[in-house]
Amino acid sequence: MERQTRVVVFESDSPAEIQLIRSKLEAAGIESFRQNGYMTFTTTPTATILKLQVNLKDESKAFEIIDAYLQETDLDIEENIKK
Repeated sequence: MERQTRVVVFESDSPAEIQLIRSKLEAAGIESFRQNGYMTFTTTPTATILKLQVNLKDESKAFEIIDAYLQETDLDIEENIKK
């Protein structure tokens, strides 16, 4: 059985944002894995951060998809600020 190396490509405390990114990755044929973890000690002890992991071979393509999403989101925020 071949061992897969996974890398974290996105982190958020919003389950909805994690699911949105995950669906974009899966639409591109990239399998993703969700991992939960506690945030750092500077936040509330019950706060969790969600992480998305992909196989190492899909890392660069995943980052391209995530970067495109973040750029779209930034544009939407800038447009709303100008209004």
